[in-house]
Amino acid sequence: MNADQEPSTFVAALRALEAGTFPVDQRPDVDTASLRARYSDLAEVRLKDVVVPASNGDVAGRLYLPAGDSKGAVVWAHGGSFIGGDIEMPEGNWVALALAARGYSVLSVEYTKALLGVHFPVPSIDLLDSWNWADDHLGFDESPVHLGGASAGGNLAAGVGVRLRDGAGRVPSSLVLAYPVLHDVIPAASAEIRAAVDSLGPEARFPPETVREMNLNYAGSEAALGDPYAFPAHANLAGMPPIFIINSQSDDLRSSGEGFAQQALEAGVDVRVECEPGTVHGHLDRPHSAGGQRSIARIGEWLDGFTVGA
Repeated sequence: MNADQEPSTFVAALRALEAGTFPVDQRPDVDTASLRARYSDLAEVRLKDVVVPASNGDVAGRLYLPAGDSKGAVVWAHGGSFIGGDIEMPEGNWVALALAARGYSVLSVEYTKALLGVHFPVPSIDLLDSWNWADDHLGFDESPVHLGGASAGGNLAAGVGVRLRDGAGRVPSSLVLAYPVLHDVIPAASAEIRAAVDSLGPEARFPPETVREMNLNYAGSEAALGDPYAFPAHANLAGMPPIFIINSQSDDLRSSGEGFAQQALEAGVDVRVECEPGTVHGHLDRPHSAGGQRSIARIGEWLDGFTVGA
């Protein structure tokens, strides 16, 4: 880009986040108090902020604990193109509240973002260390413990899942991936996906040049784009735990979730993949939407399949 060119949407967002000038979410009804007021089942979930001593420095997290006995646990990573988002956004906070209301203890992780010179593997190691901390300190030895995330967080969860399969810690009971970006280059879209995204505005699209900028900024180098821990579609998926993928219907990144699911099936992994009708990328960040509510119910049903007596 020369000096006379406008920065791309991704580069503009990156610069704004690094400068602290990125607009904050102005929605008045997605904070914890508003969510509890609207959805009574969230009211008794207990929240506790924690600090995880990780390899690259302390990582903030938040525990969400059910009112009664826990049926299991989930370690969860929000999305945000590897550069944005936080545990306060609905994709982090509401998801964790909703799963805790269904009886699961949740650790939501504030992994380091790929800003100001930070690149892979730092966010990945943050999530790995948070997973291992939860396994060591939260007393889930006899319970199913799942690892999941949305969008970029789904990438991190899958990459850490590969690390754990390779011996870096306890293997998750399953991976839960919402509209994940798992390829450094997104597979070609099917005719169905092309038709689904055709009417979307530019703000909802992920054209190849945007994906390239996002993924290279995260990876930090061309070589790292091929690392299976950075982009798990490069991994041999044999021996991975069961995987549940929910894709948004009208989403350029749907090709990544569908392609990864096929790779996992061919490797002998137990895979369930769903496409949430009527949704665009990031639908778990829209807690009052029908698609967001349906997807939370689907995730809850998946997790329930691993509980004793299921």
